[in-house]
Amino acid sequence: MLDNYFNYKKHKTNFQTEVIAGATTFLTMAYIMFLNPFILSGEFAGPEKGFFDFGAVYTATILATALACFIMAFYGKTWPIGLAPGMGINAFVAFGVCAGMGYTPQEALGAVLVAGVLFLIISLTPIRAWLINSIPKSLKLGIGAGIGLFLAIIGLQIMEVVVDNPVTLVQLGNLGDPLVLLGCATFISIIVLEKMNVKGNIIIGILVFSIIAWVTGLAKFNGLVSSPPPMTYLFEFDLSAALTAGMSTVIFTLLFIDFFDTAGTLTSVANVAGKVDKNGKVQDINKAMLSDSVGTVAGAMMGTTTVTSYVESGAGVKAGGKTGMTSLVIGLLFLACIFFAPLATSLPKQIDGGALLFVSVLFIRNITDIEWDDISESAPAILAMISMPLTYSISNGIALAFVSYALIKIFTGKFSSTSPAIWVIAILSVISFVVA
Repeated sequence: MLDNYFNYKKHKTNFQTEVIAGATTFLTMAYIMFLNPFILSGEFAGPEKGFFDFGAVYTATILATALACFIMAFYGKTWPIGLAPGMGINAFVAFGVCAGMGYTPQEALGAVLVAGVLFLIISLTPIRAWLINSIPKSLKLGIGAGIGLFLAIIGLQIMEVVVDNPVTLVQLGNLGDPLVLLGCATFISIIVLEKMNVKGNIIIGILVFSIIAWVTGLAKFNGLVSSPPPMTYLFEFDLSAALTAGMSTVIFTLLFIDFFDTAGTLTSVANVAGKVDKNGKVQDINKAMLSDSVGTVAGAMMGTTTVTSYVESGAGVKAGGKTGMTSLVIGLLFLACIFFAPLATSLPKQIDGGALLFVSVLFIRNITDIEWDDISESAPAILAMISMPLTYSISNGIALAFVSYALIKIFTGKFSSTSPAIWVIAILSVISFVVA
């Protein structure tokens, strides 16, 4: 039955290859089941401090990931893609929207839902292609790198490598602390494993050094399996705040990151999978984008942040994955992990922080493709990079990047040749600053 549905012969693959590919991608992105609830709970601070409940997010992460992968498998069936709550977006929601702006998790989920619906609408219209082609490459790369630096400062704080200082704002933490050292060792080991092309390097690093922490008594082991924690936020999204002017910046940021992250990931995977024709057009991208947007809507309803396509899917493609069967396997493997919540709560925060710091590197390393020779292109990208961690806000970084880009184009006589999308986003960014 699966052979007929996914048409293995046409795509020059088979069941065994697709299963191996799915398992490969799963190993490369399995870390999200630990890091997503960890980040959204504010390092276990939880609802008492305005963050999400760890257990509820863990269950929602597993189910939303599995469902999104199943949608990709059976609707976008020519795409061997893994989907899960996106890194960067979860940090923005936790530390920017909830902790920074004071919104409740339910209100934040309402914004995620609205952004997902807008993504779905855009995916069904010609606006999708217009937006993809309108935003300059340097801005996309600069914003991506800025998200990486935002994750980096959060990761370093979680590791306690960087701590508060009343005079200089930040300073070096206590590197003599054994847990801090284990966090640093986690970061280094993940890089070494990546260099050695070891699949699942992040999850391996997290588990190995967590075991060391448990055995040495530096951290408490809370158990391996239990019944899934209750889904506290199931259908608990609050749309009232999402429809206010103050939340418009949040929704735009969520939509912007998800849209271009998805488009970039799908294009990247398509190149590896041979899904780009001689004219540079990506085959069946509409189905993939729709599957991604539906996944976001479903994830918000279950109680987690924006679900998006993972670039780690490229590992599965390199292992031979060519159909939605790969996505199906990824979803099934995540679903099998729904009972591991006690294990997730046992991971020392410093080790999770080390993994997060590595993820930040993946976001930043593409800055080499920025047009450095053209300062009118590179300067706004740099502004996006530095403003996100320094203002502790992804939305502020995006807004400043677009406003500066528009102003530079005006004063360099490039007004007429600049895409209308730039002006629209720049004007909306100015309005958001005024409203805020």
